[in-house]
Amino acid sequence: MGKRNSQRKNAAMLDSDDDSSMSSSSTVRSDLMAVYGAEEVQLDKETLLDQCLDALYEKRGSTREKALSSIIETFNSNLQHEFVDKKFVTLLHQCLNSFKRGSAKEISLASHAIGLLALTTGLGDKAQEILEESVYAISQALKSQSETSKISSLVECLAIITFVGGNEPGKTEKSMQMMWQVVHPKLGSNVVATKLSPAIITTVVSAWSFLLTTMDGWTVDPKYWLESISYFSSLLDKDDRSVRIAAGEALALIFEIVNLEFSSDGKGSSDSSSHDENNSREFTHIQGMRGKILNQVRNLAAEAGGKGSVKKDLNSQRNLFRNIWEFLEDGSCPETSMKIGGDTLDTTTWCQLIQLNFLKHFLGGGFVKHMQDNEFLHEVFGFTPKKKQFLGVEHRISGREKRLYKSPNSVLNKARTQLLNKQRMLSQVDKIMLPCLPAVLLII
Repeated sequence: MGKRNSQRKNAAMLDSDDDSSMSSSSTVRSDLMAVYGAEEVQLDKETLLDQCLDALYEKRGSTREKALSSIIETFNSNLQHEFVDKKFVTLLHQCLNSFKRGSAKEISLASHAIGLLALTTGLGDKAQEILEESVYAISQALKSQSETSKISSLVECLAIITFVGGNEPGKTEKSMQMMWQVVHPKLGSNVVATKLSPAIITTVVSAWSFLLTTMDGWTVDPKYWLESISYFSSLLDKDDRSVRIAAGEALALIFEIVNLEFSSDGKGSSDSSSHDENNSREFTHIQGMRGKILNQVRNLAAEAGGKGSVKKDLNSQRNLFRNIWEFLEDGSCPETSMKIGGDTLDTTTWCQLIQLNFLKHFLGGGFVKHMQDNEFLHEVFGFTPKKKQFLGVEHRISGREKRLYKSPNSVLNKARTQLLNKQRMLSQVDKIMLPCLPAVLLII
């Protein structure tokens, strides 16, 4: 009873009839200070998170929305490892409860909070639990395709928690298939296809591509490759520019992965039983589709601006498709550099570029902070901020090493894309071996 009263008291601090302040954690802090009045208590981040967590139990939706907004801002501004260690299960379950009873806005906020929770935990049991507990709730929420913002947020959440917690290819494939069902639903005799907004299509394609960056090409059925390429090729003819850009990036990534898995003459390796004649035929078919896509990409790279066309967006499209065109022609990937504080983050593959763009979009204003302090993201990008480097001369890549590294057929490039899966496998081995340690010590 005392705990419930405490939750109500804490939630009251977040409660307000002014809906214009729902998304502002500064308003939350003002409410908290007003309650404590003359004491002028300076609440630290963890205390604020405790208040917000209690507020998620309240019946009023606006109170829960404010609490979720404040949680998101706090997780963006600092990595809340201590709070997560103690209360990640409670926060996860309260966010999942929002899927059942909340408005579209609350579901969007809860989805984002779960994604931030997964990124904060990093690889390990917590991330796997987040994925396992959330998949069913997300799948149920996705069945109601009424709000674009809600569907987009759920798909992005699914992508992030799978990226962090999907320790087996099967789990990643399941999430990718859920996304695929959003744009290609299985229709029964009494089900009518729903026309999806360009925003939803763009989000689903981007999220699907994001998860594809973690997959080993040989685990994907070649027929699935063909279906995907055909669908993305059709999206290149759509009117919406964001849809075309997302489809173009997906196609570039697929051809990058296919090139890594097959030799240039379309034959698989002779030392693997999985590289059979049927797979080689499928690959030949995929390569045959390259010609059509190359023409589409060439036209988009030179598209003239139409009525109402925003010049900045048009230039972004031209630059992207020019890079894709060059990649399909000679295998050269675009190189990018991004300043993060006093450090530089470089990308040399489509895989890295897609991961970077998706995470930057998801984290928004918290991107720089997470790139500076989040060890999980350091592992993903092989990025170490200077403040965390040990004293010593930093290795500089030679011209020859750079060419080897950026080649689509580079072994180093392929190994980089599989880094997360290897670490997840090691995590599973540790869990199996630890119970055996006492017996081993006794033998010694």
